Amino acid sequence: MHKVIGLMSGTSLDGIDVALLETDGSRIGSFGPARTRPYAPELSAQLRAVLARARDLAEGAPLPQMLVEVERALTDAHADAVDELLTEAGLRPGEIFLLGFHGQTVLHRPHQGWTLQLGDGARLARITGIDVVNDFRTADVRAGGQGAPLVPLYHAALVAAASDLPRPVAVVNIGGVANVTWVGQDEILAFDTGPGNAPLDDWALRHTGRPIDEDARLARSGRVDDAVLYAMLAHPYFARKPPKSLDRMDFGVKAVDHLEVADGSATLTAFTAATIARAREHFPQEAQLWVVCGGGRHNPALMAELGQRLEAPVVAAEALGWRGDFLEAEAFAFLAARAERGLPLSLPSTTGVSEPMSGGRLHRASR
Repeated sequence: MHKVIGLMSGTSLDGIDVALLETDGSRIGSFGPARTRPYAPELSAQLRAVLARARDLAEGAPLPQMLVEVERALTDAHADAVDELLTEAGLRPGEIFLLGFHGQTVLHRPHQGWTLQLGDGARLARITGIDVVNDFRTADVRAGGQGAPLVPLYHAALVAAASDLPRPVAVVNIGGVANVTWVGQDEILAFDTGPGNAPLDDWALRHTGRPIDEDARLARSGRVDDAVLYAMLAHPYFARKPPKSLDRMDFGVKAVDHLEVADGSATLTAFTAATIARAREHFPQEAQLWVVCGGGRHNPALMAELGQRLEAPVVAAEALGWRGDFLEAEAFAFLAARAERGLPLSLPSTTGVSEPMSGGRLHRASR
């Protein structure tokens, strides 16, 4: 077992999750400290501006200077997050085997054979003095896979370690985009279910100036517009069989633009819950338990909607002793250890790649 630090900056654009995990990439040992380092407002605004322009990027083209500068600032923020965690844990860089550095996704186009995450792995290795694995998705996408979701193998490892759980289990991660991992006795299935927090957060930011609908106040004071909801659910993505994945910007808020603010929030909340519930159409068997992780589990309106729609027990990750805010960061620590050993990061049943696929790029630190 090695001490590995995982770093995740997700599509919610709220900050950097950093977590220490002892693992060999096959088994999970112990869990170390974990924390969230919020993005500075300037960096968050820069990332939102990048996302707004990301569709103009072309595969293989040099990054525009603005993106180069944002990538440098993003990488340095991750280095600061690592330093803060090491200080908290009382550890030196030399005691850490690897950093798993996901980076910030700004464009995901698996149907065109490419995906882009900002983050300079070589720079992070130089600054921290720790070997870094990054660029987890490219190999899968170039081999014909969706490149997402990548957390399912970690979800499966967590489920395997909890031998008393009923099977099948569905683990839902609700970040900017929502994804699900269905874990049976001997098989797993995973895919992006639809939007997660991204439309909700964008709607709240537009109308309240706050990056989230705090305590779901807007959603709980509004009413779901059923006609708008049904129209949104008619999108062909939800009927499409897995494998499938989404970009953060694939679902926005245009469909609710004409609604009152609270009703728009309530309808977007119901939409996220309904699309997660529709994932059952693709399961080999009904899940006996749903475990919710990611920021979405903090939204009481969303959790209530899931409880009504899923027709099975729904619990937050903490009910199983898992750290719901840090599962993705832990997952990229786990995947970094797998990548260093050449083990698969994805499977045909998780991304649609033709065979189990390793990936990641290793950057050695100068020590």
